[in-house]
Amino acid sequence: MTNDTGDRRSGHLTADGAASDGAEAGGLTDGGATAGADRTAAQGGSVQGSPVVPSARSAGGAALAVAAGPAAPSAAPSGARKGPGRAPRRAGQAGWTPWFYLAPALVVLGGLLIYPIYQLGLISFLEYTQAQVSGGQPTSFQGFGNYATLFGDGQFWQVLLATVLFAAGCVVATLVVGCALAVLLTRVRAVPRLALMLAALGAWATPAITGSTVWVFLFDPDYGPVNRLLGLGDFSWTYGRYSAFALVLFEVVWCSFPFVMVTVYAGIRAIPGEVLEAASLDGASQWRIWRSVTAPMLRPILVVVTIQSIIWDFKVFTQIYVMTNGGGIAGQNLVLNVYAYQKAFASSQYSLGSAIGVVMLLILLAVTLVYLRLLRRRGEEL
Repeated sequence: MTNDTGDRRSGHLTADGAASDGAEAGGLTDGGATAGADRTAAQGGSVQGSPVVPSARSAGGAALAVAAGPAAPSAAPSGARKGPGRAPRRAGQAGWTPWFYLAPALVVLGGLLIYPIYQLGLISFLEYTQAQVSGGQPTSFQGFGNYATLFGDGQFWQVLLATVLFAAGCVVATLVVGCALAVLLTRVRAVPRLALMLAALGAWATPAITGSTVWVFLFDPDYGPVNRLLGLGDFSWTYGRYSAFALVLFEVVWCSFPFVMVTVYAGIRAIPGEVLEAASLDGASQWRIWRSVTAPMLRPILVVVTIQSIIWDFKVFTQIYVMTNGGGIAGQNLVLNVYAYQKAFASSQYSLGSAIGVVMLLILLAVTLVYLRLLRRRGEEL
């Protein structure tokens, strides 16, 4: 008798507890009540032949839900679809948001890049000389006449070939020197590394006209210290065509390799040390580690520095103009940029100079796109 009374009391207390929990939870839904009843019925089976009595808490909760009737709909989860009372946000509205953030940069690029290119292309199709600039003669449309004149000039093809070979030599030398010094930075101690970094950044920060003037003085046949150290006497580096190109190449590499060195060094530091250590333990030489491990992992960085070097070295102007005094003797050291300057400003043939600029732009775009396409064919991710 006492046990039955205690069980009934505990059952009442459990039911009251279930009712209190249901009130604190904000009510039970019909689905929740049904699920609770199903679980209670499932628990009412037998385990090893002994009946299992449903818990008073589950029974009380189910009874409370049935007695209370349908509960108020619960709050929809955060990822659920919104009701009909609130219009969903259209995709077009979100699509315009990035353009608002990009608008200031696009305006600046449009003013500094797109509009000058448009003017360059427009002038290349016109007859635009000093007579048209001064207003003495009207401007006339020439179509592709300026390009026909340019491509029919034998000097243009000689200058184009010299520019391509000179730029290729500068790019290869810059990449070799920059990558070699980047590897060296990972192997020296802190003080030599800092000294090399400061020296490289000093060369990088030096203006092109200042660096060119210093290099001309260093290799001067009368007062330059280089000829004295090498015992060359009064040898003139700027007199011969190839020696002048070599001198300019040295200066271009000197002021360009810091960018490659710093960028590649940062990429090497990002490579896990365990990878390089494992390759070294396998007996790989330093060259094999660079060729088979480091270079493939640095390929995205090498793509960037290669394209930048091609663009910079293909349009070299200041070094050639200053160090060879405007293109060398009888124009033997002309490159396309200096050639365009001479046509446009020395000869006042602005339309021909613009046509040369358009050809340079197309060549750079073509080289860059072909380079990227070759990398994509090899399965590289850019």
